[in-house]
Amino acid sequence: MLRQLKISNFAIIDSVEIDFERGLTTITGETGAGKSIMLGAMSLILGDKADAKTVGNPEAKTVVEATFGVAGYGLEPLLSQNDIDDFGSECILRREISVSGRSRAFINDTPVTLTVMRQIAMRLIDIHSQHSNLLLSRHSYQLSVIDSLLPDHSITERYAAEYAAYKHLSGELARIIEKSQKDHADEAYLRYQQREFMEMALEPGEDISLLADERKLSNINGIKTALWTASELLNGEDHSAIRDVTSAAQALRRVEDIYEEAGELAERLESALIDLKDISHSLVVEQGGLADDPVALERVQSRLSSIYTLEQKHHADSVDQLIEIQQDINRRLASIVDNDEQITSLRAELDRQTAITMGLAKELSKARHEAAQKFSAELITAAKPLGMSNLQFEVNFEEIALSPTGIDAVSFMASFNRQQPLTPVEATASGGEISRLMLCIKSIIARSMCLPTVVLDEVDTGVSGETANRMGEMMRQMGERIQIIAITHLPQVAVKGSSQMKVYKSDTANATHTAIRRLNPEERVVEIASMLSGEAVDQAAIDNARSLLGL
Repeated sequence: MLRQLKISNFAIIDSVEIDFERGLTTITGETGAGKSIMLGAMSLILGDKADAKTVGNPEAKTVVEATFGVAGYGLEPLLSQNDIDDFGSECILRREISVSGRSRAFINDTPVTLTVMRQIAMRLIDIHSQHSNLLLSRHSYQLSVIDSLLPDHSITERYAAEYAAYKHLSGELARIIEKSQKDHADEAYLRYQQREFMEMALEPGEDISLLADERKLSNINGIKTALWTASELLNGEDHSAIRDVTSAAQALRRVEDIYEEAGELAERLESALIDLKDISHSLVVEQGGLADDPVALERVQSRLSSIYTLEQKHHADSVDQLIEIQQDINRRLASIVDNDEQITSLRAELDRQTAITMGLAKELSKARHEAAQKFSAELITAAKPLGMSNLQFEVNFEEIALSPTGIDAVSFMASFNRQQPLTPVEATASGGEISRLMLCIKSIIARSMCLPTVVLDEVDTGVSGETANRMGEMMRQMGERIQIIAITHLPQVAVKGSSQMKVYKSDTANATHTAIRRLNPEERVVEIASMLSGEAVDQAAIDNARSLLGL
C-alpha cells in the first residue's frame, strides 16, 4: 500500500508530504484547488512523461517520492533482476525533473530506466482517471480485463512464450524461403559461373608467376646477351677473369715460402676461382637453355588475358580474389540444396510449434470464456445497485488467427434499457454509465488481483443521490480488501472514507500554492457540510453532514 507521498516544486505545489492509511481515503476540494495537479505528480511515479513546464521554481528541481509497503507482494525477484537494493518491507520510488526537463528515476535510491520504474510501479498502484474511462472502448483493454480474472494467470505467460517461439520459426522459415527463391532464381547463372571457373582451373598466385614468365619470354634476347657478355668476361678468348685470377694465385704461391701471408691470400683467390669457374659453367648452361619461344610467350599472354577478363567481370584484383569468389559461388550452390533441406525441416518444426501454440490458445480461449461468463454475472450484480437495474451484459468472442494475445477478439456488449438489443458498450453507454461500469469492473478486478493501491479520480462524475451513495459504498467495500484513494466532489462518496483529506490553495505575497491536509473529525463535518450546501454553511448542513458521517 501507499504509505507516504512527497511532492516538491511541482507546478503550484511548493511542498507537500502526505501519509496514507489502509482502507478508503477520500480526497476533496474545490474545483481548481489542484487535485488534478497532485494526480499528475503521482503519475510520474508510474513512468509518465516528464515536462519542464511542471517545474515550479526554476532554481530548483521537481521531486516526487512515493513510499510503499510491499511485504507479501513478491517484488523481490523484480528488484534482484534489475540490480535494485531490497529495502525489506518498503519500496521507495522517486522521480526528479530538472529545469531543462531532464528526468531521472530511482527505486530504493538505485537509478533505473522509466521502463523498469513503470514495470514495478504497475505492481504497486493503479491510477484510474476520467480519461481512463476511454479504455473501456478499446477491445485490447476489454481483453486485458478478462485475462486479469483468469484463475491461472500463468497460462497467458505460457502462451506468450509459445507464441514467441512460433513467430521466431515463422520468421526464420520466411527468411530461408526468400533466400532459397533468390538462389534458385540465380542458380542457372551461378552454375554458368561455376563452369567458367572450373575451366580456368586457377591456381593460387598464378597471375604473379605468369607475369614473371611473360617478362622473361618477352626479353629473351636481352637475357642471352647479358649471359654471353658475362661468360666472355669470365672466360673469353680475348679476356678471361678466370685466367687473371689463376695467374694472381700462382704469383702469390711463388713467394709464400718467404712471405707467409701470400699463401693465405693465394688460398682465398683459389677459393674464389672455384666459384668463378662454377659461375662460368652455369652461364654457358643457361645460354644453351635459352631460345626464342613465341609459342610459349603467346600461351602465357593468352592465359593472362583470360585471367584479366575474369578479374574485370568479377571486379577482382588478383587470382587469389577470383578463387575466393569461386568458393563463394560453390557455397551458394551448395546452400541451395541445404536451403531445401532446411525448409523441409523448419516446416515440420513449425507445424509442431503451431499445434502446440494453437492448443494452448484454445485452452486460453476456453478459460477466457469461463471467466467472461462469471465476469458478466458479477458485473450485472454489481451494477444494479448503481442505477443500472436493467443492465444486460455479455462478452462477445470472435475467433481470429494466432496473435500475440491468442485467438480471441472480445467485445463488451451491453444494454441499459429493457427491450434494447445488446450493442458494443462504446457505442451505447453514456458518460455516467461508463463511469459506473468502470467502477464495477475495478471492484471485480480488485478481488482477483494483488494490486495493493488503486487511485480513483472522480469516477463518480455524472451521478448523484442514492446512486452516488451506492458508489461510495462500493468504494468502501473495495477498501476492505485493498487501499483505495478516491478523489471526489460528492459528499455521499466522501463520507464513506475511513479518512478524508482536503486539497486547497493558499496565497503568499508572491504566489499561490496548492496544499493538502488530513481533516480531523470536526473539520470533516465542515467540509462535508460545505460540499452539501456550498459556501454558506448553516446548521442544517452541519446536521446533515453529521448524519452522513454517522456522528
